[in-house]
Amino acid sequence: MDKNQLFKRQITLSEIGEEGQQKLQNTSVLVVGCGGLGSPIAVYLASSGLGKIHLVDFDTVDETNLHRQVFYALDDVGKPKAEVLSNFIKKRAPFTEVSFTNKPITKDNVFELISGVDIVVDGTDSLPTKYLLNDACVIKSKPLVYGSLYKFDGYVATFNVLQKEGNYSTNLRDAFPEMATDIPNCSTIGTLNAIVGMIATAQVNEVLKLITGIGKPIINELLIYNALQNTQLKMKLKSVFTKDKIAKLFKAQTYFDLACSSQNPDWQISPKALKEKIGEQNLELIAVLPNLKLPFKVDKTIPIQQFDATKIEVDYAKTYVMVCQRGFNSYRATEKMKKVYPELNVLNLTGGISSY
Repeated sequence: MDKNQLFKRQITLSEIGEEGQQKLQNTSVLVVGCGGLGSPIAVYLASSGLGKIHLVDFDTVDETNLHRQVFYALDDVGKPKAEVLSNFIKKRAPFTEVSFTNKPITKDNVFELISGVDIVVDGTDSLPTKYLLNDACVIKSKPLVYGSLYKFDGYVATFNVLQKEGNYSTNLRDAFPEMATDIPNCSTIGTLNAIVGMIATAQVNEVLKLITGIGKPIINELLIYNALQNTQLKMKLKSVFTKDKIAKLFKAQTYFDLACSSQNPDWQISPKALKEKIGEQNLELIAVLPNLKLPFKVDKTIPIQQFDATKIEVDYAKTYVMVCQRGFNSYRATEKMKKVYPELNVLNLTGGISSY
């Protein structure tokens, strides 16, 4: 395939030309998260002619993803997102070297993952991971293209860019100094697919501007876009959190996100499988959160804070299913049960009631 033909429409732009196209070819990008933001970001960047893209995601494709994660198909449900997306890109971007990591990005591996790339792109919906990426990029002097969503609002910025004066532009902590603990993600409050795609392509636009040097990236500002009113505003940011200050925060914080912790696939029961088993006599359902709105009756409710597996009388002829809202606390309960009763058949409702 002829490279000039593949990128003809882009090279035709006088602001890009062959020189700009070569800059794209010479650039490597890390895309963290292969969901609603990350999957279109990766596809569009590869289609623009980036030289190297590395994908990071621990999750698998779920039916609830498909309405907004449009580069996955029904046949991909249950498969690792990073691997599926990597294969998709390879079929349409012959001049892009794509690789992937099928596990969470954590404090232990973040420096290794960002060290070999020119730009980091945040396509996650995890607040702890967003702050982890921000702080690591500040420490290692890597530009970070940020995007996030809340219902019908989208947020975009380019953080930590080297300025002509030798200093770096503002970062996420200059916009939001502390990590909020009460902001739900899209699986809890929902999202419209249009705003997801718009913010993703806005992030792609930021990456292309950074690489080619054209236009004005969203630096020292945070763009806030509302899809319902079709309005946007830019919030000016002032540099407050220095590299030294963030390095101290990095040492103290864990950035742990329960949603990103790996779960044993052998200890899972899908919502579909549970629906088929509801009503069976050898099934015992235990809710680990109080006041859940349940579509079925449970045999016990034991809040995770008081969950003591040693105090539960078990019947080895039964299958125990742990239930919560999103499948995280119930997995903790499953682990506790398996630790005390390793031979007992204990399963976690994958995705919790939200996916049932």
